[in-house]
Amino acid sequence: MTPANKALLQIHGCVVIWGFTAILGKLISLPAFALVWWRMLLVVAALALIPAFWRGLRRLDLRTAAIFGGIGVVVALHWVTFYAAIKLSNASVAATCMGVAPILVSIVEPWITGRRFDWRELAIGVAAVPGVMFVVGGTPDGMRAGIAVGILSALLVAIFGALNKRYVERGQPLAVTGLELAAGTAFLSLVALVGGDAVSLTVPDQRDTLLLLVLAIACTLVPFAVSLVALRNLSAFSAQLAVSLEPVYAVFLAIVLLNEQRELSPQFYLGLAIILASVFAHVALRRRTA
Repeated sequence: MTPANKALLQIHGCVVIWGFTAILGKLISLPAFALVWWRMLLVVAALALIPAFWRGLRRLDLRTAAIFGGIGVVVALHWVTFYAAIKLSNASVAATCMGVAPILVSIVEPWITGRRFDWRELAIGVAAVPGVMFVVGGTPDGMRAGIAVGILSALLVAIFGALNKRYVERGQPLAVTGLELAAGTAFLSLVALVGGDAVSLTVPDQRDTLLLLVLAIACTLVPFAVSLVALRNLSAFSAQLAVSLEPVYAVFLAIVLLNEQRELSPQFYLGLAIILASVFAHVALRRRTA
């Protein structure tokens, strides 16, 4: 097997694993806020055991560390809203909302990174609007709040993704990840101190503890490390296309493992198809203009 083919299998494996994060978010009984706090804390604790993390951290200057800390707050808010969307609707709806993120990136990234705005990308984003409308129409009324929170989460993905793209070369990947998640954990801890019962840090039971460990280690740290290796032998187009498939994998897993198709109408899946078509069109456009 060639290095490129091996890398392609690796990145798709990572995307499938990331698809499980939505499933675990549905299975874990903790509220979204506590779930994210524990997930981030466990990942940071695991990274603290890796010497490369500390070596990379020592190389960061104070200003760069502060920038990555700020990005970590956005990451924390994204995860809280993502899991809140799951709790308010289901895993399929939340994952579909994430499918809008690459389109939002085309709007947010030029302002953050300074690259030229491409009106063709905006046109592709507008083409996805009917898909969003079909998703809303194919979702029970009680899940509409989950869609709104999910779209907000997708916007936060676009923001921190663009910020990471602008600044990521300033730090070693493990150090950047650990610093961002540590800052996110500290931010959520502060919110919990002043927020009262609404954002309490619930202690997980034995079942939730096991699922949280799977979420933090198997679905966060491991695919992160493998994806870094895979990206060395993949083009930007292949990597972006693979990551864009995450909503497909997540929805498929939700159907197989949670039987969520019973909660959603065919109109929802038509909307998902339109959104994904727009995402793939956006990826293809970025490839031609790269």
